[in-house]
Amino acid sequence: MPAGRLLRFCAAALSLVAVAACEMPEADAPPGVKPRARPDRPAEAPAPPPAPSERSAELASYYARLERDLVGQGLLRTDDGGTDAPFTDTQLARNFERIALAEEYERGAGLRPSAGALGRIKRWDQPVRVEAMFGASVGADQVRRETGTLSRYVERMARVTDHSISMSDRDPNFHVMFLSEDDRADIGDRVRAIVPGIDPASLAVLETLPREIHCLVIAFSDSPGSYDYGRAIALVRAEHPELLMKSCIHEEVAQGLGLANDSPRARPSIFNDDDEFALLTPHDEMLLRILYDPRLEVGMTAEEAMPIVRDIAADLVAERPSVAAGPS
Repeated sequence: MPAGRLLRFCAAALSLVAVAACEMPEADAPPGVKPRARPDRPAEAPAPPPAPSERSAELASYYARLERDLVGQGLLRTDDGGTDAPFTDTQLARNFERIALAEEYERGAGLRPSAGALGRIKRWDQPVRVEAMFGASVGADQVRRETGTLSRYVERMARVTDHSISMSDRDPNFHVMFLSEDDRADIGDRVRAIVPGIDPASLAVLETLPREIHCLVIAFSDSPGSYDYGRAIALVRAEHPELLMKSCIHEEVAQGLGLANDSPRARPSIFNDDDEFALLTPHDEMLLRILYDPRLEVGMTAEEAMPIVRDIAADLVAERPSVAAGPS
């Protein structure tokens, strides 16, 4: 792996296990994790967080340097690609096939790469209720900043997909955990409280996160072997500077909604390990619109889905004059 390259994994296809639907009121939140404050009940002023450990401080310094280096190389772009990254409907459909249908990891095998075979349509059919959770080491200013970023992005996801996606602390099913290195000692207990019976391979990924993995998401179905998501956990390192943090939020929430893979041919896109773009692009919004189009159904094979995908892609590109239409 080239030095300084941002490595972000989505493990949405790592393991699909049965998850019992249960409400987790604020009083029952996992130890050491602060739920998002209810808007109608102002939270008491929290105690200042403890000083970061040497390991956490080193990580914060490393990620700050990495962000500066990537931006200095013209990477982590925050624009939408504009005219320098045009794409056709054929390319859009092809990118959807690799990003939404190809399996990046073997199910139940941690981060073991799959053979790249095409899978089935995976997404949420039920409403998505997103909760921000913070480790005890995360200060109040950062809690407000990341909660605001996540909330605005969740609103955008709801508009793009036309699906019920909202911030909620009432029976949340998509948990975005902002944890520093100092908060990760009891992550196993925290995750098991959210997903009882989580398989060892998925838990091991969360417990043994190397420095090169900045954030990840694991999504689960409500029944074994099915493809409709019912719960997800995203883990984001709290040591990230602002742009890397926002980039992690954008990618992991979108991947947790069903765009689980990456493709080196996708551009302009965050679903590409080249780190050119930091934030969700119009191309990526189109991928989400395709995935949540009612003409597609959860569990469809690639053979069933792709003729429909190509029709939807052609319509979306035709609606956007700045995007080229026709064969690639």
